Amino acid sequence: MKVSKGAARRRAKKRLFKRAKGFRGGRGKLLRTVKETVLRADVFATRDRRVRKREFRKLWIIRINAACRMRGLRYSQFISGLKKANIILDRKMLADVAVSDPAAFDKIVEAAKAAL
Repeated sequence: MKVSKGAARRRAKKRLFKRAKGFRGGRGKLLRTVKETVLRADVFATRDRRVRKREFRKLWIIRINAACRMRGLRYSQFISGLKKANIILDRKMLADVAVSDPAAFDKIVEAAKAAL
């Protein structure tokens, strides 16, 4: 007897189309195109989770560098001074302090300068 997939196939297709919600044209309406598009979207999502981490680190470094230069120090000198002064703050925290609490960042910069 020939077996039809029936309910299982319908569930699988519904799951795919739900993931393709908002895609334009055939990319959200035609099964074969939806399969390709969803697969490609997964590849981009996986790649961009890593890229997002890189982008944020770059942003933090730019912010720290700008704040350091306003206080007469280069970024590389600042990081070197922090290491010598045994101040263990990651770049995310440093960038946040530089933006939200300039007085505290002044003290950190002074400590880094003193260690150099």
